[in-house]
Amino acid sequence: MIEFRVDGGVGVITLNRPAKLNAFTTAMSADLLDLVQRIDAERLARVVIVTGAGPRAFSVGSDVSEVDGYAEPWDFRNRRDYCDALRALRVPAIAAVNGYAYGGGLELALSCDIRLAADTASFAAAEIKLGWIGGGGVSALLSATVPASDAALMLLTGDPIDAAEALRCGLVSRVTAPDDLRPEALRMARTIAERPPIAAQSAKANLRAARAMGQDAAIQYERELQAICMATEDAREGRRAFADKRPPKFAGR
Repeated sequence: MIEFRVDGGVGVITLNRPAKLNAFTTAMSADLLDLVQRIDAERLARVVIVTGAGPRAFSVGSDVSEVDGYAEPWDFRNRRDYCDALRALRVPAIAAVNGYAYGGGLELALSCDIRLAADTASFAAAEIKLGWIGGGGVSALLSATVPASDAALMLLTGDPIDAAEALRCGLVSRVTAPDDLRPEALRMARTIAERPPIAAQSAKANLRAARAMGQDAAIQYERELQAICMATEDAREGRRAFADKRPPKFAGR
């Protein structure tokens, strides 16, 4: 079950299947894709937090009991994937990892722009222990996030790493006590929500493009996005507020 609430421009997506460690069903994947499309199309939130219900798990990925329900491997390949859904989100996304982030749960966290973790969290690319590898982007995303040796160790062994190790290798930005995780995520999200939405979405797009492009192309793309931002009403408001020595009021235009 996917739950969503919004307060002050901050949306919170909660994976609410704690009895199954927030494992994704096909219905949950479809619901997340539909929700992401609504968030963007209807401008429901300026920033989104993704977290898991219960104290044990962020998510352990796909519900393995459903895998044999696909008639053909090709159908499995063409499924509506929850990681693809989250990566399609235009607004910034923060993963608040409250427990196990295994398999597709690790991929889901990697699909967010910022990752925070409780000190009880752990992370694993566990699929290799069952005879396959991840298909939600784990190799590309993990190798772009942590040192090559750390990525290889996780992918080839499937063994978990704890929150302290995740912080050391750069998989997460901050580690908190479990009770402090959501307040810290909300504090960070509210800060981002105060920023001009078009600029925040442009910064997100720019970061992703920079990982995929050569340096010269990435810098040119950055300048194109900068020009778009400079033409917005928000940028004009930012300049007026700076001149008037007052807080800006950004409207997303």
